[in-house]
Amino acid sequence: MIDTKKEQEREELHRTIWGIANDLRGSVDGWDFKQYVLGMLFYRYISENFRNYINEGEIEAGNADFDYSKLSDEEAESAREDLVATKGFFILPSELFENVREKAKNDENLNETLEKVFNNIELSAQGSDSEDDFKGLFDDIDVNSNKLGATVAKRNDKLVKLMDGVASMKLGNYKDNTIDAFGDAYEFLMGMYASNAGKSGGEYYTPQEVSELLTKIALGNKTEVNKVYDPACGSGSLLLKAAKILGKESVRQGFYGQEINLTTYNLCRINMFLHDIDFDKFNIANEDTLLSPQHWDEEPFEVIVSNPPYSTKWEGDSNPLMINDPRFSPAGVLAPKSKADLAFIMHSLAWLSTNGTASIVCFPGVMYRGGAEQKIRKYLVDNNYIDCIIQLPDNLFYGTSIATCIMVLKKSKQDSSVLFIDATKECVKVTNSNKLTAENIEAIYNCYMERSEKEHFSKIVIYDEIKDQDYNLSVSTYVEQEDTREVIDIKELNREIGKIVAREQMLRDEIEKIIAEIEVQ
Repeated sequence: MIDTKKEQEREELHRTIWGIANDLRGSVDGWDFKQYVLGMLFYRYISENFRNYINEGEIEAGNADFDYSKLSDEEAESAREDLVATKGFFILPSELFENVREKAKNDENLNETLEKVFNNIELSAQGSDSEDDFKGLFDDIDVNSNKLGATVAKRNDKLVKLMDGVASMKLGNYKDNTIDAFGDAYEFLMGMYASNAGKSGGEYYTPQEVSELLTKIALGNKTEVNKVYDPACGSGSLLLKAAKILGKESVRQGFYGQEINLTTYNLCRINMFLHDIDFDKFNIANEDTLLSPQHWDEEPFEVIVSNPPYSTKWEGDSNPLMINDPRFSPAGVLAPKSKADLAFIMHSLAWLSTNGTASIVCFPGVMYRGGAEQKIRKYLVDNNYIDCIIQLPDNLFYGTSIATCIMVLKKSKQDSSVLFIDATKECVKVTNSNKLTAENIEAIYNCYMERSEKEHFSKIVIYDEIKDQDYNLSVSTYVEQEDTREVIDIKELNREIGKIVAREQMLRDEIEKIIAEIEVQ
C-alpha cells in the first residue's frame, strides 16, 4: 500500500530540487551541484534550528513576542557562550539564512558574505567540545568557484537562485516529516546525476528502503540500545534509520561511524545535525576503517549496520602487521588484497557486543569464492557467528545492478543453525530499478524474527550441512527455487505428435497422388 502523504511530500521536494537544477544548469556540474544544494539546505536548517531553539526558550519564559532573527548582533552576543555550550555553535541574527537571503539580491558581495558566515559558524565552535563536529563542514560549498560563473556578478546571481530555491523547499518541521527530507534529497540527486556519479557516488548512499530492512533486522525486538555503529557510514543514512525507528532518545550513547571520503564525511556530519542529533550524541571519524580504525576505546556496539564498498582494494597481506591485528588474526588469514569485503565483516564482528547484532550488505561473491574467503567463512561458521543470510533482489542500489546479500552476525546465538532467505522476488519494479515496498520489508523481517521455513523462500540449515557444502553460504545452495515452467502432460503431448505425424502422412499421400496425375498427362 502506498503512503499518499509520503509520496506527496517526496514529489514536492523533487519538484523543488529539479527547479533549482534547471536554474543552475549549464553552470554547475551535477555532482558539484549536489554539494551546493545540500550545503545550502544545511545552512537553512541550522539557522532555523538555532532560531527556533532560542525562541521556544524565550516563549516558555513568558516573552511571547520574542524573535531572535529581529535582534541586533550586539544584543545577541551576550548569549554566545551559553549557546555554544548547549547547541555546540552560534549564529548571529544578521547571519541567519533568512536574513542573508532577504538582502541577497542587493548584496554585490554575496559570495564574500556567505563565505564569512560559513567561517563564523565553524569558528564559533572552536575551543569547545563540538569543535571537531563543525570543523570543515562548509568546505565543499565554494562560493568563489568559477563553476558558479566567470564573474562575481554571475556567481552571485547563481547563489541568489540557489538560496531562493532552498528557501522554497516545503520541509515543515524536519522531525515530523514522513520522509527523510535530507536523505531523500540526497537520493534524488544521486538518481538525477547517476551517469556522472556512477559507482563513485552510489557506493556512498544506501536506498532508504534497504536501510529500513537492515536496521530493523539489527534492532530485532529491542526498544532501546546502547549505541549504533557503521564502519563505512557514507552520508549516515543507516545510522539515522535507527534514530527514526527507535527514537533518538532510545539510543542511549549515540551514533558512531567512520568514513574515508572527506566530502561524504562532511555530508554525514551535516546529516546528523539535520536530524537534530546533538553534537555530543554522535562521533563520526574521517579515516580508513581497515587501516586506521577509530573507536578502539569504545565499549562494543549493540547495533552495527553497514553497506561497505564492494570488492574494494586494501593492503591485506602486503602489510605484515595486518595478520596480527586482533580484528583479523582470529580467522588466521586475511581477505584478499583485491577484495576487502570480508575484512569489513571481521572488523564489524570485532566491534560487536556479545548481545548485539550486525547486519551488513555483501557482494554475492564472498558467499561462495574459495581461497582465503572460504577460510574466513569457515571461521565464522565454525564459531557460530552467522545468524542469517538474505539474498536481495537485483538492481536495488545505485552504481550496481547485481543482486546483493545481507549477512547477519551474532555472538550469542541460541543454536548452531543458519537461516537462509531467498528474497529475490520481494520487490516492485520502478522505472529501471527495483524497490522494496513496506510489505516486502515486513515479509523478510517477519521471516527473520520468527525464524520460519517456507518453501522456495526460507530454510534453516544445520551446521553439518553447511560444512558438507564446503562452507558455501549462497542462498541458492540451500533454498530451492520454485519451478515456474509450464507442466507438460507427456501422454497428451505424444497424442498430439501422433496426430501431426498422421496428418503429415496424409498430406504426403495427397501430394504424391497429384504428382502421379500430372505425370500421366
